[in-house]
Amino acid sequence: MNLLFLLLFLLGGCAMAFLSPENFLPTLLKAGERAGALCVSLVASYGVWMGLMQVMTDCRLSDKLSRGLKPLTQRLFLTRDEKAVQALTMNLSANLLGLSGLATPYGIRAVEESEGKQNGAFTQSMLFVISATSLQVLPTTAISLLTLHGAKDPYAIFLPTLLSTALSTAVGIALVFLLCRRRKNHRA
Repeated sequence: MNLLFLLLFLLGGCAMAFLSPENFLPTLLKAGERAGALCVSLVASYGVWMGLMQVMTDCRLSDKLSRGLKPLTQRLFLTRDEKAVQALTMNLSANLLGLSGLATPYGIRAVEESEGKQNGAFTQSMLFVISATSLQVLPTTAISLLTLHGAKDPYAIFLPTLLSTALSTAVGIALVFLLCRRRKNHRA
């Protein structure tokens, strides 16, 4: 993938250098400036939400959230392991807030905790699908990007995002249950 991006960058750079050499360097510098501003904005946004998640963990709110979501998490992921359930709950919480980058460490922890345990492969498959479909109640990353770029109504994406991610997550969950059950029946 890195090779593909390098190739695209080189082809675009060569085309720009031949077609409009006087604009090559200013365009390159402006794009770098915009990429830097975007990174700073995202770091600030993630910093706030990561801080909130750490406060939740320090105040044992994540434990309470884990206990509250435990029946759903155990049914959905078919696991009873306490550490895995807590990591899965935090992963789901971060995904619901639209913070997929913040959900990643919790997802890795959940995969490590479910490794080699009963229904571990199912738990990992379900986590992958739910993370990929990313049900978002509050799409914070998208809203912050829209705000940064001056959108008139950055919250206009709320309902379409909620509906599309809810539908994709529901279809993904149904397919995991269907395909894992089919694979289990073929083994028997």
